Amino acid sequence: MSADSTRPTAPDAASISRDPATGELIAERPFLADTALGPLLNRAQAGFARWGAAGLTQRAAVLRGMAASLRQRTEAMAAMATAEMGKPLRDMRAEVEKCAHLCEWYADHGPRLLADEPTEVPDGKAYVSYLPLGVVLGVMPWNFPYWQAMRAAVPILMGGNAFLLKPAENVVGCAELLDEAWRAAGLPEDAFITAHLTRAQSATAIADPRVAAVTVTGSVGAGRTIAGQAGHAIKKVVLELGGSDPFIVLADADVEKAAEIAVTARFQNAGQVCIAAKRMIVEEAVLERFTHAFVERTRALVVGNGRDDATQVGPIARLDLLEQLHQQVTDSVKAGAKLLLGGQRLDREGFFYAPTVLADVKPGMPVFDGETFGPVGAIIAARDADHAVELANQSDYGLSGNLWTGDVERGKRLARRLVTGGVFINGWSASDPRVPIGGVKHSGFGRELSHFGLREFVNAQTVWVDRL
Repeated sequence: MSADSTRPTAPDAASISRDPATGELIAERPFLADTALGPLLNRAQAGFARWGAAGLTQRAAVLRGMAASLRQRTEAMAAMATAEMGKPLRDMRAEVEKCAHLCEWYADHGPRLLADEPTEVPDGKAYVSYLPLGVVLGVMPWNFPYWQAMRAAVPILMGGNAFLLKPAENVVGCAELLDEAWRAAGLPEDAFITAHLTRAQSATAIADPRVAAVTVTGSVGAGRTIAGQAGHAIKKVVLELGGSDPFIVLADADVEKAAEIAVTARFQNAGQVCIAAKRMIVEEAVLERFTHAFVERTRALVVGNGRDDATQVGPIARLDLLEQLHQQVTDSVKAGAKLLLGGQRLDREGFFYAPTVLADVKPGMPVFDGETFGPVGAIIAARDADHAVELANQSDYGLSGNLWTGDVERGKRLARRLVTGGVFINGWSASDPRVPIGGVKHSGFGRELSHFGLREFVNAQTVWVDRL
C-alpha cells in the first residue's frame, strides 16, 4: 500500500503531524535519539523474556483484557485518529471495535492453534512445538492506525513474542494510545513498545541481534528496502504492500448491486486502502449500465470533515499524497482516459480531493499500472470474461480482487485464474481474523490473520524422543 511509514526524514528531525481536514499543526514529535536505541532494544528483550515465559492461557487472558481496554477507550482513540489522518469518527469507532474482536478471536483460538502438535510418528514419540522467536519489529502505516498495527501485533504477541511498533510519523498519537491500552490490559512491561524511529534507526534495529524478525505494511519501496535489510541479516520478514485490486463485473452479474458495492469498495477511507477496489473491469455488454450507476452513486457521496456525522469521504491524509494522486489522474487523462467526474483538489481548507471517475482506462496509464491511494475509480472495458481475467492479471500487484457474476461456480473457476492473495465473489475485499490476508508479486509475501498469521513468527520445533 502507498501508506508509506518510512518517508525520508532529516537527521535528528522531528515529525510534523497536521490535521488533514484543516491543515492545522497537531504535534511536532522528536524522533528517538540515536543513543537511546540500544537501551530501547534492551527493554524489548526484557519484555520478551517476561512475556515469552507466559503460558498460552495467560496470553489469552491478556488478549481478552485488551479487548475490554480498547472498548473503554473507543471515543478517545477515534478522536485521535480522525485528527491525525482524517477518517470519519464513525469509521474509527468501528475500527477500534474490530481490533477488540480480533483480540477475542485469538484468545478463543490461539491456545489450540499453538498447542504442541502430534505427528504420525508411532507411539506419540514426535511432536511439533510452536515457540516464540523474540522481538519482532513492526513497521506500520497510517491508513488504519489501529487495525494494521493490531492485525500484526496480536498474533505475534499470542505467539509469545515481543512487539516493537514503528508507527507512521503522522499517527504517533494513535500508537501511543495503543501502548497505553496494552499496559492497562495487563501485558508485561515492554512486551509492546511504541518507538518513533527514523529510517536509519529502523535499519540499525533490523541488523541488531536483539530483533528477531520484521513485519511491514507499507509501500512497495518501503517493503523492498526493509526486505533487503532483513535478508542481509537473515531474518524472517512478512510484507503486506501495495495493491491495484481488480473489481470484475461480468455480463451476468447484478449490475446495480455491483455498482453500489463498487462505490463502497473504492471510496471507503477516502480510497486509502490497500485492498480497495481500484480497477473496475467491466464486460462491454453491461459497461454503460455499470458506468452510469457508478458515476451517479459516486456523485452523491458527501465529502467533509470526519468529525461531521454526514461525512462519507474524508480528506487525504497528507498534502504530498494528494499531489501524487492528482498527478496520476492528470497523466492518465493526457494518455487518453476520459474524466467523468471530479479530477481536482476541492477548494476548501484541508487536503480534500473530489471523488473521481475515469473511463476508457487502458494498460500503460498510471491509474491502471500504479496504485491509486485516494478517491479515484478507473473503469476498464473487457470484451468477455477471459479478457477481464487477462486485464486483472496485467499488473505488478496481486493483493486482492473482486468478481461479480450470476454463476458462483463459474466465479470459483475464474478465481483460480486470478493471481491474487484473495478473491471475493459477489462482495468486496475485507480482512477478517478467520481468513488469511496477504499478496503475491509486488504486493508482498507471507500472511497475516487466521492460523497462517499466527504461525508466521514462531519456531516450529520438532521434538522426537528415542529416534534410534
